[in-house]
Amino acid sequence: MTTPPIDPADYGPFGTPLFDGPEARSLRRVGVIDVGSNSVRLVVFDGAARSPAYFFNEKILCGLGAGLSETGKLNPEGRARAMVALKRFAILARGMEVNSLTVVATAAVREAEDGPAFEAEVRAETGLKLWVIDGTEEARLSGQGVLLGWPEAEGLMCDIGGSSMELAELSGGAVGAVVSGKLGPLKLAAAKGRAARKREIEAGVREMAEALGRDRYDRLYLVGGSWRAIARIDMERRGYPLHVLHEYTMTPKDLRATFDYIAEANLEDLRGRTGTSGARMSLVPVATEVLSRVLKTFHPKIIAISAYGIREGLLYEQMPDVLRARDPLIESCRFAEAKDARLPGFGRVLYKFVSPLFTRAPDRRRRLIRACCLLHDVSWRAHPDYRAEICFDNATRANLGGLTHSERVFLGAALLHRYRNKREGTPFEDLAPLLSEEDTWQAEQVGKAMRFGAMFSAQDPSLMGAMKLYPKKGVLELALPKGDGEALYGEVAEARFRSLAASLGAEARVKVVRR
Repeated sequence: MTTPPIDPADYGPFGTPLFDGPEARSLRRVGVIDVGSNSVRLVVFDGAARSPAYFFNEKILCGLGAGLSETGKLNPEGRARAMVALKRFAILARGMEVNSLTVVATAAVREAEDGPAFEAEVRAETGLKLWVIDGTEEARLSGQGVLLGWPEAEGLMCDIGGSSMELAELSGGAVGAVVSGKLGPLKLAAAKGRAARKREIEAGVREMAEALGRDRYDRLYLVGGSWRAIARIDMERRGYPLHVLHEYTMTPKDLRATFDYIAEANLEDLRGRTGTSGARMSLVPVATEVLSRVLKTFHPKIIAISAYGIREGLLYEQMPDVLRARDPLIESCRFAEAKDARLPGFGRVLYKFVSPLFTRAPDRRRRLIRACCLLHDVSWRAHPDYRAEICFDNATRANLGGLTHSERVFLGAALLHRYRNKREGTPFEDLAPLLSEEDTWQAEQVGKAMRFGAMFSAQDPSLMGAMKLYPKKGVLELALPKGDGEALYGEVAEARFRSLAASLGAEARVKVVRR
């Protein structure tokens, strides 16, 4: 089958896909080494540039900033561990033939007396040039990282590292005012006594709020390992079924309960149950004190975790505006279809076929249905007995940006029904509480519509005919072209069409039309 050429209008606000354009190709195998106060990490991005996959991701908790407040110098043990890690990362980056490699150093290196000496040693030993950035630049890049996966983000980004904390306003797809303060848990742990630390935190957060000129944001986006550790504990406390941190949301009430939970818990036991490293868990109690003050100062209604931060912000920095403007979910799904589907391009045809059934759906839901159609066939190589479950697991746990947790489950449920009529006995049952009954029902309808439409995928798309739903009459009508189109409507196709009609609460009717 040959699908028709792409009309840019077909993608509405998402535009013609750019994942294979020259701008995107230049962003493949982009490497970032982040030399932070607590960890040193190498990330290599690849795939669809607007929603990149992590081709490589390795972190070493070196603790460069430990003791910096007392000594004014980098932690000697951490410095030695960081050098070993950087030598390894330099070799790995060369072996992976990255297109570009940026090495960025943040609070510990910029504040330490021996920071310049460390920078020179790194250059001499590894050939890597450290880009030592100030706090406001760190805030800007971290804010851009949130926008990479969350283009519509509106509110306040809060990034906590080992030695510093950064805030950035996000609005209209751009980073606004930024500010940095010395409120990282490694630094605060050096305070003499909890009362002294509390005063330091209160003064620091108040000063940052005054610099921003605002003290109220409806949404707070959290970036950083300590915040992610707290979120994992919140999931553990709540028995939350989907262990995907990106776009995990909490309320201030949730977090206050989790702060109490941490205060009363055995940290070693909690570390084992949440898979948190010992070094990270040791910083969590101090991090809760900082976050508690942030909540009291800025009064957010919703607190969301962003898995994207400064490293993703450095990738975003290299993107042309035309690529930044794209929807990361749609770009990623287009990339997956082109790479893995049997008939790349049919997802667009399928969306046109099923969309008349969902004309009343809001834009965000139609966007999700479009993503479903693009992904409907990417797992075809899986064993037929397991395709439905694999589709569900891939959708709910994939590295995709621009998806809430309920939308992940909707996507997974629709793809599950692409291959299977029933949800009982599938992984959906564990995640069902995250999706409303109405949304569960619509996900089934989308899946069954794709299941029926896929019956025509090996032929000329013009032979698919067209569907139309008449809700008041309770009728689902299929108009088939006379001749070959009529002949394609066999027994299996008829059974799937009737199943779709039943899910819509409609009577199935078929008519034959001349082309």
